[in-house]
Amino acid sequence: MIRPGRLLVVTAVAVERDAVVAGLARAGAAASAGRTGTTTGTLTAGTLTSRTDADTAATDSAAADVVAAGVGPAAAAAATATALARAEVAGVPYALVVSAGIGGGFAPAAPLGTLAVADAIVAADLGAETDAGFVPVTDLGFGTSRHLPPAGLSRRVAQALGAAYGPVLTVSTVTGTAERAAALTRRHPTAVAEAMEGFGVAEAAAAAGLPVLEIRAVSNAVGPRDRAAWRIGDALAALTGAFGKLPAALEVDPEHD
Repeated sequence: MIRPGRLLVVTAVAVERDAVVAGLARAGAAASAGRTGTTTGTLTAGTLTSRTDADTAATDSAAADVVAAGVGPAAAAAATATALARAEVAGVPYALVVSAGIGGGFAPAAPLGTLAVADAIVAADLGAETDAGFVPVTDLGFGTSRHLPPAGLSRRVAQALGAAYGPVLTVSTVTGTAERAAALTRRHPTAVAEAMEGFGVAEAAAAAGLPVLEIRAVSNAVGPRDRAAWRIGDALAALTGAFGKLPAALEVDPEHD
């Protein structure tokens, strides 16, 4: 069950953060945008004013805080945990955490410029390589490599956004070869996207007892690295569109499975 309350959105970089804030503004949601230790802006009712990000998590006038945490699961986990702790201490806790940004899409499920919503957030390269192949950390007996967003909520968000729905893989090294893409597909045949932060965000959210979603806009295909084929602008536009629709999807029912 998810209690009504504020939303924390964690992106990797500033352009993703700004795309999310633009979408929330389009939806009429109040949001703050920031990155730890920098001067940032608070967006409330469409007006941007300057302030320091030290106050981001304590802004009770904002329905959502949007943070650019840095690239990779470690940076994402650290920034998410910091924001959650600050909000809790300030007495304005979050109800839901969302990992968001652009990422790679697995063909044919998630073409360029489309959206993906995770039904599972999977640390795809956390484990051990053996003679018999890759063994995930869960099978090694050292924790988990998978977090599950609330099924009803994540499914409804995917439907509202017109997004592909399936596992989103977190990797520390972005896939750049056909061989790596094929290996990931063999291990995760229903995966729809890969990115670099989702599992870190989910780990911090789980430690705080909070539900998590992951929403990705597809900028490139998972496979051989071909920068000429990337569609970053299209993906950022899709991300803005997604967050323009997200508040309405979250308001359908305050109690989700």
